[in-house]
Parts: sequence; structure tokens; C-alpha cells
Amino acid sequence: MSLEPIQQIEEILKKSKDALILLPQNPGGDSIGAGWALYFLLKNKNIKSTVAFSDPFSGADKFNFLPVPENLSKSISGARDFILSFNTHYNKILDVRTEKNEEELRIYITPENGSIDPRDFSFIPAKFKYDLVISLGSPDKESFGTIYEENPDIFYEIPVINIDNHSANDNFGQINLVDITASSTSEIVAEMIDKVNPAAIDENISNCLLAGIISATESFQNRKTTPKSLQISARLMDKGADQQKIVRYLYKTQPFNLLKLWGRTMAQLKWNEDLKLAWAALSVEDFVQSRSKTGDLPLILNKIKDNYSSGKIFLIFYNETPSVVKGLIRFSKSNNLKFFSKQFDGEQKGDVFEFTLPISDIAEAEKIILEKIKKTE
Repeated sequence: MSLEPIQQIEEILKKSKDALILLPQNPGGDSIGAGWALYFLLKNKNIKSTVAFSDPFSGADKFNFLPVPENLSKSISGARDFILSFNTHYNKILDVRTEKNEEELRIYITPENGSIDPRDFSFIPAKFKYDLVISLGSPDKESFGTIYEENPDIFYEIPVINIDNHSANDNFGQINLVDITASSTSEIVAEMIDKVNPAAIDENISNCLLAGIISATESFQNRKTTPKSLQISARLMDKGADQQKIVRYLYKTQPFNLLKLWGRTMAQLKWNEDLKLAWAALSVEDFVQSRSKTGDLPLILNKIKDNYSSGKIFLIFYNETPSVVKGLIRFSKSNNLKFFSKQFDGEQKGDVFEFTLPISDIAEAEKIILEKIKKTE
């Protein structure tokens, strides 16, 4: 009889010594909470682990009140060695030394007999130093950004545990713990730990998990909130999670410049009922008058999404320079986002695609973007 995913996770954790916890590119609060909690769970089990994500979270400062993992990384460079192998059957090696300068590393090899035959050399990639990958809150491998682009083999050479609540999850793990009815990935992780080892949920872990759930449900105010998420949150509070402290840090008064930019965005917001699209075109004046910066736009995009519960597509675009329009777009369906991203030059960061158009007229850019969106439906 095959084991259930949670039982499989329990078994594989017993064997792990060095795990990689992967968060999506530019992770949200839910992934942060789940990732931090898993890090401390593994630490309590004496399993070495690293939390990695390829871009900083724009609102990460809000989570500084949580205990922070010691091993955080924006890449997994150095995760594997490469072996330069020499066949010594016919010609033994007497000595090896290296010499390093700013631009190169030289390896000097002294053979026993005459010259070296290049055919005796081979270049072999060693195993990754990690023996387990735990993916959190990512519907697909592409959501990891440059970490996936630079290390695609890691998803095929190492067991992958895929934990997520996205309905469009690709089930790319060897073990897939995907629950689309859950409010958040943090909720799934909390339930998993509660079933596997409830005594492991200490104050640090419970605070991280509750912070993730509160972030995903907007303090239990949005439609993701379910009786189950409330029950799990109550158990976390019994374990020591401080709900009032979490809410105070996550929802303290926002900077005035961000509120002004939000106001100017709402004044120009448009809605397309057929596409379920909410969008706004901003000008340089909007940023100047609100004393804000384009780096604030991911937060504004989230606010638009939160205020349009029936929306499926959320878009902001603006003149980055007099001759270039830049945009940020978010789809509720990851497949639509993938199709849209093929139409423009840009970069996907988590579930947001940032793109550019070499156009000066923002009205013309708007027409082009809307036409492309229609083709994704």
C-alpha cells in the first residue's frame, strides 16, 4: 500500500541531513512564514537547511519581528562540486598543484611518464550537497526565477517535496502536498507538522506559521479564510503565537507616500467586466506628487487585487522613460501569465510579470497591452 504524502514526507525527513527550502521569486508573506517555520522545524531535528529565493521580498521589513533563519541565500551557487578526473591506468600522476590569479585558476599536473593524453581527462559534475528540496508556495519550477534557470538539474537529481495551495500547481515534485482548499501554504505546513510531530511546534514556529496565514488571509478578512484556517490558527495561538503582535507589525499604518500613490492609482483605475481586468496607467507626475517610487508598485498591485475580489487580471503600467513604457501584470491563472509573458520582453517575479514596451505614447501602449490580454483568455 502506498503512503500518503504526509507519511512520505515524514519518512524522507528521517533520512535528510542537508535540505534546501525554496521560496518563489520575490516571495509573499505566506511563503516567508512557511519557509521560516520549516527552517526552524528542520533545525530542531538537527537537519542542516538553507532558505533560498532569487529576489528580495519588497515588504520583507514587515517580517523582521519574526525569528530569522541563519542560512538565507539569493542563489544556490556552490551547491555542487565539479570533478576533474584523470585516468591513471597507463600514466600515474606524481604531483598536483594549483596557481590562482584574478582571472584564472591553473592546475599543474606532473605525470610519471612523458606527456599527458587529453583523452585521459574527464569533467564530471558531482552530486549536489543537498539531499532534499522543499518547495513552498510555487505553482511551477519557473516561479523560482534565476535559481531554476541556473540549476534546473537540481529538480531531477534530488527528491523534491512540493507544498502549495495554488489550483494551477504543476505537481512537479516527487512528493506533492497540494491542497487548493487551504487558505495558504502556511496552513498546509502547520497541518502537516501537527500530524507528523505536534510537539515540534514551539513559539517560534507557531509565530512564523500564523504570520503566514494572517498575511495570506489579510488578518482573516478575505475570502481565503475558512473554518479550518481559523481552527489551525487557534491551535497555533495555543502553542504561543502572538496574534496581536503579528497584526500590529503586518498592518501598522502604511507610509504616507504609499497611501498617496494608492489614492492616485485608484483615481485612474479602470475595470473591464468581460475580462475581469482592473488596470491603471500612471504618469511621472503621480510618482513625483506622491513622493513614491516604482519599487512601490508591487504593493499597489496587491492592493488592487485585494479590493477587486472578482478580478482575475491586475495591471499597472507607466512611462519608465520618455520612450519606454513599463508594466506589471498579475493573472489569477498561471497558464495565462505564461502565455502573456511570451508576448513581451520582461521578467517574471513570483506571480507578477514585469515587462517593457519601446513606445513613448502610453495610450498606444494601453491598446497593445489590452489586445494581448484578450488573446490570453
